[in-house]
Amino acid sequence: MEKTKYKIVNISTATSASPKASVLIIYTGGTLGMTYDEAGVLTPFNFSRTVEKIPALRQFDLHLTVISFPQLVDSSNIHPKHWVSMAYIVYENYQRYDGFVVVHGTDTMAYSASALSFMLEGLNKPVIFTGAQLPIGSKRSDAQENFITALEIASARIDGNPIVPEVCVYFGSHLLRGNRSSKRQSIHFDAFTSENYPSLAEAGVLIDYNFPAIRPYNLDSELIYHDQLDPNVAILKLFPGINRKVVESILQIPDLKGVVLETFGSGNAPTDAFLLDSLSDAIEHGLTILNISQCAGGRVIQGRYQTSKSLENIGVVSGKDMTTEAAVTKLMFLLGTESSVERIRQQLPLSISGETY
Repeated sequence: MEKTKYKIVNISTATSASPKASVLIIYTGGTLGMTYDEAGVLTPFNFSRTVEKIPALRQFDLHLTVISFPQLVDSSNIHPKHWVSMAYIVYENYQRYDGFVVVHGTDTMAYSASALSFMLEGLNKPVIFTGAQLPIGSKRSDAQENFITALEIASARIDGNPIVPEVCVYFGSHLLRGNRSSKRQSIHFDAFTSENYPSLAEAGVLIDYNFPAIRPYNLDSELIYHDQLDPNVAILKLFPGINRKVVESILQIPDLKGVVLETFGSGNAPTDAFLLDSLSDAIEHGLTILNISQCAGGRVIQGRYQTSKSLENIGVVSGKDMTTEAAVTKLMFLLGTESSVERIRQQLPLSISGETY
């Protein structure tokens, strides 16, 4: 990506010549960055007026830079090419800033955060995704609190080292590991949950960090940027009464390389012969199938019941306790970076960036 394509705004909240920290804000679009104009129409927020609109920022003594996508993207229209752009901006500016905040729409935020957690190998600085349920110009908006706290977390340091050196989602007073998060609410301010991993921090009067849950700072870590993603994946969600035509309509998609199989409970599936035969045939022809539970909490334990032992026997890979968002983006990442199907199947159940135990 060429930096000249992006709109860049520099903002100083510093009260001295030497600000406490520098944060790069990547504005992709979404509800947080919208405000009402004089006619009452929602328009993109003018970040050059950030301090004027959010005077509390003056308390943080920061140097802020905003890089806006040339065309703002509703999160429902997020595509892997946008993940490549976000990751590249972090990589290109990695040495210049202490932390990064990604302003993003909520609907696909967990997908984007998961993707960047894999694409930015060796990340050793905060990349905090945040957004809002209501525009920053609305009454009772959650935008200011989410934005301000995300900036505070992105710039927070102990003994000169970042407190949270990983990709996270901050929303509704909770800081979550990005590849452990899922959107669970569309009308409440606490929109995101992390059922299988504890919160990394909770913001109240103070920000209470859960240090044992946070990936430790690695002094020797070097950032490696991956820009190859293969979007030839699909989700096959099982349900009672699913039939051959439905299953095969997914498994026989041209150029398909990977499938996230959403099963029941701890990884169980119907034992209908057609289902197992279809899955087995697809695996033999090179398709990678990853087993993820439909339950928000818990984990896949293939072989615990006979209904999942059959999946294990035919070569379905256990996704353990991964979210669907992490599973989809991890498949895209491994399909894009690994040439061997066997290598992909070996890597899928392993933790690359804290997405599973």
